[in-house]
Amino acid sequence: MSDNPAPRVEPCSLQSLEDWITLRHALWPEAPEQDHRSEAQAMLWEQRQAIALLVRLPDGTPAGFAEAALRHDYVNGCATSPVAFLEGIYVQPEHRKQGLARLLCKAVEDWARSLGCTEFASDVLLENTASQGMHAALGFEETERVVYYRKPLALD
Repeated sequence: MSDNPAPRVEPCSLQSLEDWITLRHALWPEAPEQDHRSEAQAMLWEQRQAIALLVRLPDGTPAGFAEAALRHDYVNGCATSPVAFLEGIYVQPEHRKQGLARLLCKAVEDWARSLGCTEFASDVLLENTASQGMHAALGFEETERVVYYRKPLALD
């Protein structure tokens, strides 16, 4: 038995808002900090439809986060509704490959089961092979690959 304290997962809250925003910005750097703040605060009010979690090291340092939401629309590869959908997961590079993403996903799975979900889904950009590897290691199975297109329409 180890005497080393374990990392802990906790729900994001107003008290952890700054840590959460910092980690969100690391995952999605193209969005301004104020957008992260607004989205995070909105998630705190929708706790039956979404969850945000932080993983902290034994010394209290925030090392990563996960956000998930219930999706009631069609989710690629899934047969039920609602589906718990991993909207984002991030572990700081220096803390990767230590089981922190697994802890976060386990907490999301527990949340989803408590709401009656029987499927947990996610998506990854085609070029993000590191995230694809993480998903496979966490037990996700690839269901399909999609390329999205758009065409702007001129106003007549």
